[in-house]
Amino acid sequence: MITTKMFDFYGLEFVSRPLVPSMVSASVVNGFPGNCFRRVLRRETTSCRKTHIISGASSSVAALHVKGSSFKSSTKSSSDLSSKNYSDQVKEIDEDGGPPRWFSPAECGRRSTGSPLLLFLPGIDGDGHGLMLQHERLGEIFDIRCLHIPVMDRTPFPELVKLVQHTVRTEHDRAAKTPIYLVGESFGASLALIVAAHNPHIDLVLILANPATSLSKSLLQSVVPFSDMIHKHLNAGQFQAPGFALLNSFSYLSFSLGMNAGQFQAPAETVLWKLRMIYEMQSYLDSHLHAVKAQTLILNSGKDMLLWNNTESERLSRMLKRCDVRSFMDNRNPLFLDETFDLVITIKRVSYYRRGASVDYISDFFPPTPYEVEMMLEQFRWLDMAVEPVIISTKDSGEVVRDLSGIPSEGPVLLVGNHMLMVMDAILLIFGFWNKENLMIRAMAHPSFFQRLNNGGKLPDLSLFDVFRLSGAFPVSPTNLYKALSMKSHVLLFPGGLREVLHHKGEEHKMFWPAKQEFVRMAARFGATIVPFGGVGEDDVVQLLLDSNDQMKFPPLKAFIEELTGEAVRLGSDAEGEIGNQIFYYPVLLPKLPGRVYFRFGKPISMEGREDVLTDKEKANEMYLEIQNEVQKCIDYLKENREKDPYRNLLARLAYQGFNGFDSQVPTFDI
Repeated sequence: MITTKMFDFYGLEFVSRPLVPSMVSASVVNGFPGNCFRRVLRRETTSCRKTHIISGASSSVAALHVKGSSFKSSTKSSSDLSSKNYSDQVKEIDEDGGPPRWFSPAECGRRSTGSPLLLFLPGIDGDGHGLMLQHERLGEIFDIRCLHIPVMDRTPFPELVKLVQHTVRTEHDRAAKTPIYLVGESFGASLALIVAAHNPHIDLVLILANPATSLSKSLLQSVVPFSDMIHKHLNAGQFQAPGFALLNSFSYLSFSLGMNAGQFQAPAETVLWKLRMIYEMQSYLDSHLHAVKAQTLILNSGKDMLLWNNTESERLSRMLKRCDVRSFMDNRNPLFLDETFDLVITIKRVSYYRRGASVDYISDFFPPTPYEVEMMLEQFRWLDMAVEPVIISTKDSGEVVRDLSGIPSEGPVLLVGNHMLMVMDAILLIFGFWNKENLMIRAMAHPSFFQRLNNGGKLPDLSLFDVFRLSGAFPVSPTNLYKALSMKSHVLLFPGGLREVLHHKGEEHKMFWPAKQEFVRMAARFGATIVPFGGVGEDDVVQLLLDSNDQMKFPPLKAFIEELTGEAVRLGSDAEGEIGNQIFYYPVLLPKLPGRVYFRFGKPISMEGREDVLTDKEKANEMYLEIQNEVQKCIDYLKENREKDPYRNLLARLAYQGFNGFDSQVPTFDI
């Protein structure tokens, strides 16, 4: 027996009812008020089977074994879904005509507990299948509903706003503490912004692809003034008449606004109707955009010839209070139907997935899939090859080995060490643990890696840190550390923070730790294992030419540094001294022929049963000083022994690999 989930026009009701084989096994929303449940989308048995072949194909699932963690993860989908199926699904669902309605894709699988609602608002095509390549992965973390607007439907945009708004308000009343996601492309993006402007009190998250919010610099501007003339010639059957080359461009126009030309093409009358609605929406938004309070992510695809997405996204990012922009210059439009684009990865990269009022970087985090891990490893493989890091660890027995076998595989584990210039050590360690031990470690990072006090400032764009968020990094704070250790995670902590990253000349490999020892007491609370480590080698990779002291001597640079520092999110009020009042600046560096980077992990220190550290501040301080001392010993050991490494120089390493193969491990000093 086949069943379907059904919603009324405003999403008010939810029922399950058996279907005969002639009815589609997809979730469908039906009719205007008073017309609810009067019509149900029906399909012939062959169409039903075809729908299951397209949307029900299961992708291969690979489990990534992670020491200390267990989670389900998928490779990049190997489903039969592709943009070639787009026209088939559009034609099937649109044969029935009727008013706009919601449907829930059948291929969306079992989702996680407390998943927020995601409402997809389609582009100018209106079919609602624009997310079809994303359904399977999105369905694991969202409750998805898609809006279908039949091709011949002429519902005006105020009524469409009411439709979406009513669903949003109803769902908000049901779960006021859970955000509602509005995902829209082109036409649907404008619709989402208007709904957000009408409902500033509701927690909305907008994800907008190529928003059609301003056509003043678009090629589309030349079409609308002639819409009445075009409509008359269409009625007269002169669509292909000589001299009307503008009309023959509608297939490309439809493609640019969210349709896959060549596979499914809307009638020109529909395109003109939607274009007029876009202009009405634009006129409305020009005076109401300031009312949008929702968290907003704008996605640009680079291969869009008709919409000036970069210019428009910059305008929107200035006008919207909580707006982030990501560009995909090599992806085509419509972005969601590009087989190389993954919306779930994008959401995770920018930390936009949340199930509460604000993102919880611990409980809202979904570990990377094997495909995502490989993608991140590939991004930094060049750095690993350039510096060929030597990683040494110490087992409980005291044996020193050249691998990571001395690191406990079961959490909670707290890796504590010194920080290097430009965070190169964090990159090498995070991906070194993945690559060598298949072990995920979560780095604690400065809050400036996650948010800005204002958009468009002088600090590096947040997109530069997307890979850290995707890998599981989270803002440094006692609360986040508490949650991470309670979930038995492997946590990477640099107590010196940005003070060590943005150090001065002559301070290479020096430690600048705060006076407070809270992480020690936190580790004791959960019986965590603390592993002290040291790292050296930044001075063999770059030379610091101008530090903040040098730059502050020049008034223009001093003003620039003060502006940078003013933009950054500060650490908590408990941070003191140089750590809490860190100056932000861009160090002037001279690259060197890469030397080698070295890490040594000391003997693990178990905090199991150390209630004395938890309750006695003196004991906690003694343990804190012991850890500092162990880190310093690791640094001194590496600085001394790297002088004995015959392969410290890049040319020597290349020569060795030339004789022994580039996949071979280059030797180092005797351990």
